[in-house]
Amino acid sequence: MKGIKRILIILGVMAGVVMILSRCMNTDDDLPKDIRGEAYTGAATCVKCHQEIKQSFAHDAHGLSSKPVYDQELLKVFTPDANVFNFDVHQKVVIEKRAGGIFQVAYVDGKEVRAEKFDMIFGSGEKAYTYAYWKGKKLYELPLSYFSGIRNWAISPGFSKQTFYYDRPIGSRCLECHASYVDKKVIQTSGVSTDEELERGTLIYGIDCERCHGPGRKHAVFHLENPEEKTAKFITIYKTLSRKQKMDACGVCHSGNSLVAQKSVFGFTPGDNIDDYYAQDFLGFGGGDPDVHGNQTSMLMGSNCYRKSKDMTCQSCHNTHENSKGNLKVYSQRCISCHQSTKHSEVTLAKGSLNANCIDCHMPKEASKLITFQQAGKDDLSPYLLRSHRIAIHP
Repeated sequence: MKGIKRILIILGVMAGVVMILSRCMNTDDDLPKDIRGEAYTGAATCVKCHQEIKQSFAHDAHGLSSKPVYDQELLKVFTPDANVFNFDVHQKVVIEKRAGGIFQVAYVDGKEVRAEKFDMIFGSGEKAYTYAYWKGKKLYELPLSYFSGIRNWAISPGFSKQTFYYDRPIGSRCLECHASYVDKKVIQTSGVSTDEELERGTLIYGIDCERCHGPGRKHAVFHLENPEEKTAKFITIYKTLSRKQKMDACGVCHSGNSLVAQKSVFGFTPGDNIDDYYAQDFLGFGGGDPDVHGNQTSMLMGSNCYRKSKDMTCQSCHNTHENSKGNLKVYSQRCISCHQSTKHSEVTLAKGSLNANCIDCHMPKEASKLITFQQAGKDDLSPYLLRSHRIAIHP
């Protein structure tokens, strides 16, 4: 009898193990596949458990860093009397809705010479939207961008004001900070020259969960199988990272354009060393005079707030899971949490309630030295204003 009892216990344990393993295997099989590899699962899986974060992140600049064009959304930013950009009396580009979608159409002396469709949007729209079109396996920037500050169309940054231009390619390097993945193929052109082809169907728009938290398939399988476990497993939690690791994770896309990429940052996961991906310029982090565009980490690291703190990082002020963009009162309260005893002059105090707006004084908007845009009918370039992340007492 004892032998039979022992056999039954062993069989029961084995059956339990088989059930647990089959449950895990079934859960894993049920999760969607991801183009980035077997370790990834995609944002659609993440939102099964993180609905609240999804609602906020859907309106956050990271989530909106790129997306496909939906005609009805695009129609909201132009009207029939404000959809023409005149370069001069002979040349113009018109935004037109046609049977196949919405197009930027170039005319010379009233004759159509070029028309390309809106396929993709870059930017959250807080400052501007820039657009692109696909031609085969290459992505190109459209000549006009929509600037929220003027609520109108203007020449895309860096384009000539003399004539329209449709042939500026958008490479994978741009997508590395405006998307979560695209598959590329480097091809030999002539001699030592190379070019790249992008696979449109592999493009993952926006900055998704796994760009910032690393591959999440194992995490998702575990927690779907163990919903009672509230401590996050098998995923990167930022509070466990060192200060440098936290700054590196943001610096992948917020260190500026002067760095030289050594390899694709699509492969970067939190905890990696950013120096393995970029060669630093001779100025280095926090040195020189970095431009306000894209240099948030280097500007912050050059601030006294950062230098005098042992643990200040981007996450001290920013929570990428919430949409607080432009809410100066929220950010000002985060300043006050560290500067409760700060004294201001009578002149400054006379300006109003300081606890509602530290930001405009200590992190003012500045004109980018790299990006400007041209409005129709104006000779001078218009400044592109961005928030400085060098926290200081500015003139």
